[in-house]
Amino acid sequence: MPPLSPASPSPSPSVPSRDSVVAALRAAGCVFAEDEAELILTAARTTEELTALVERRVTGLPLELVLGWAEFRGLRIAVVPGVFVPRRRTEFLVAEALAHAPGAAVVVDLCCGSGAVGAALAAALDRPEVYAADLDPVAVRCARDNLADAGGRVYAGDLFDALPDTLRGRVDVLAANVPYVPSDEVALLPSEARDHEPLVALDGGADGLDVLRRVAAEAPHWLAPGGCVLVETSERQAPAAVDAFTRAGLTTRLAVSEELYAQVVTGVKR
Repeated sequence: MPPLSPASPSPSPSVPSRDSVVAALRAAGCVFAEDEAELILTAARTTEELTALVERRVTGLPLELVLGWAEFRGLRIAVVPGVFVPRRRTEFLVAEALAHAPGAAVVVDLCCGSGAVGAALAAALDRPEVYAADLDPVAVRCARDNLADAGGRVYAGDLFDALPDTLRGRVDVLAANVPYVPSDEVALLPSEARDHEPLVALDGGADGLDVLRRVAAEAPHWLAPGGCVLVETSERQAPAAVDAFTRAGLTTRLAVSEELYAQVVTGVKR
């Protein structure tokens, strides 16, 4: 990477300038180098830490993992190496959940990753019971930290197998940010996802819908009457995702956000 040159003028010749940080990030291919530089400069407490943070970023570590947090619906969600980083487009899933069930009392964040969806729902609702589950132990530990203030309970296991039976028939909002990348397209993902996030959080099987179909089939047993299950999918996969929900006996709708390039399928228990 380009050397971090001292500021000129500067109160200390050893302190890298903002311009040198921007230059290093831009040379590494960071599209939003100026914005990233501001965040990294704010996060660094010492010159040594600043140099280390910039070096991690220019070697390809996602910015969120460099900082240790990701912004999601105005919250700072802690993220650690090896956990799926929440995407801004998933904010649309949260918005759809709140629009359908603004008074939800029981919320489940399935395939929870960092627990961002559960944390966002907890922040927007009136003290709901919050549960979350993930197959990945790194995600479970991270989600426990992010959901601690909400009193969230986080479980390790495969989808519904991880949840306590006492939740059957009680869930008002079941948000499942399932993996939906087709197996043969994982290698085409940006390196930030492909190289730094767990395969289990990305690979959705041959057509990308293996996990989604499992969630659709089981969700009616866990939802309260009028409760909803929501998943994110792609434009190409949306018709098949809607069909999976409909076949499970759910009243189904597809919502699209052009701004966020997001597709959310919602199924409501009759």
